[in-house]
Amino acid sequence: MIQYLLDTINYLLGGMWVSLKIFFVTLAVSLPVGIVLSMSYRLHPLLQKIIAFYTWLFRGTPLMLQLFFFMYGLPAFGIPVDRMMVAYIAFIINYSAYFTEVIRAGIESLPKDQFESAAVMGAKTFRIYRSIVMPQAVRIQIPVITNEVITLIKDTALVTVIAISDLMRNVKEIVSRDFTISPFFLAAIFYLLMSYFIIRVFRTLEKKYDFLG
Repeated sequence: MIQYLLDTINYLLGGMWVSLKIFFVTLAVSLPVGIVLSMSYRLHPLLQKIIAFYTWLFRGTPLMLQLFFFMYGLPAFGIPVDRMMVAYIAFIINYSAYFTEVIRAGIESLPKDQFESAAVMGAKTFRIYRSIVMPQAVRIQIPVITNEVITLIKDTALVTVIAISDLMRNVKEIVSRDFTISPFFLAAIFYLLMSYFIIRVFRTLEKKYDFLG
């Protein structure tokens, strides 16, 4: 019994590692991309329309549909991709759209006279965003960003639809094979611990921003 439990945990750990890779790669790329796109929103009317269309498209369609499209649509255009690359592409594009809108909402909530005052004093646009606008916008939106990051760790389970051996796929395999529900509890513990870790990290950041503010 103990050996079976150890084998089960070891097998699930392999799936957890896949889920964590997708989570951390997506977060490391999509959050900076969201920040850059939200900063670029006001630079030019055409750029604003392109970014608005991008966020509308990828926030308005299911992530599962996007996974299927990149998995089966790209090869139809002669673009070979492996499953993990599909997961990275779909998750990064999808979550970049969400982070763009979240941070843009934070920027839009700030008084416009901050932009005007800084510009009158001779500050360049990039410096205004870097030193004045973005710190405030991110601080305002930390609770929303936290929710999106928690959703991200849960959404990694969607990669089972393109046959990636993540945590949930490995759980289902064990449940189907051994007719046991214990893997469900182990998976729940993993997602709960990750959610707790995310909340603690962002609460620490929020307190730091409040202290600096």
